[in-house]
Amino acid sequence: MHTAASQPSHDTDPATRAALVRRLVAAQFPQWAGLPVVRVGTAGTANAMYRLGEDMVVRLPLTAGAADDIEKEHRWLPRLAPLLPVAIPVPLGRGTPDEGLPRPWSVYRWLDGEPPAVGHLAEPGALAEDLAEFVTALRDIDPADGPPSYRAEHLATRDAVTRAALAELRGVVDTNTATAAWDAALLAPAWSGPPVWIHADLQPGNMLLAEGRLSAVIDFGCLGLGEPAVDLIVAWYVLPAAARAAFRARLDADDATWARGRGWALSIALLELQAYRDSNPVMATHARHVIHEVLADEAHGTGSARG
Repeated sequence: MHTAASQPSHDTDPATRAALVRRLVAAQFPQWAGLPVVRVGTAGTANAMYRLGEDMVVRLPLTAGAADDIEKEHRWLPRLAPLLPVAIPVPLGRGTPDEGLPRPWSVYRWLDGEPPAVGHLAEPGALAEDLAEFVTALRDIDPADGPPSYRAEHLATRDAVTRAALAELRGVVDTNTATAAWDAALLAPAWSGPPVWIHADLQPGNMLLAEGRLSAVIDFGCLGLGEPAVDLIVAWYVLPAAARAAFRARLDADDATWARGRGWALSIALLELQAYRDSNPVMATHARHVIHEVLADEAHGTGSARG
């Protein structure tokens, strides 16, 4: 979920889009014409999702950035999939711009599962292990020719936008404590190693669980090469405090990497709350949760020292 607010270029009414999906599929993929088209309700801001038959899903990009991601996903996801421990989206068709949709679009295989219910996880310890296994497997893949991640910058380069969000959210969050937490994250040494593969958006809406265990990771729009701390955001976005130690231990994250991961989580959440607090209740709730978890870590002195 890219955090920059952006307006869709086509009609956002779900019924209108469902009719559009039927027309697009019939015109460009006649072998699937006539299959049921059912809207998939999500809080995502980059794509509208429509289930096509039983086994497929159509993604319509809502922003130019989401449309630009299609080429990357179709190129790289088939290469990464065999090297990862859980399912990821399988591109089945790449649609071209047409009347009503001036951007490319995609058809993927449907993946079963449910997003994690943050705060009510059935198996938080096991999920922590699953997430660490996924992050490790992804970062161990050969980075040759990989594109830069959507979040490939150094954490310090986000200082201005993060402080702007803090200023705007004064009275909405505890900005004094949040500012102190952000200052602490900036004190961590910068990543000096080579860039590695990162998902870069490991949020609740971008993963699926089956019986409490990680079964799939989805929405690879931010995929690319960057520093490994970015994928640590899942520790505060999804995992409860008690499970973070297992996640960290499995990844063998040093103090500096862990501190930067907390900083990434805080910065992303602040920008999301700034952008979506009045327009997307689900995203805003997730962002508030992350900010609370990061500040709780700060209050308990678990920001950088190993627990």
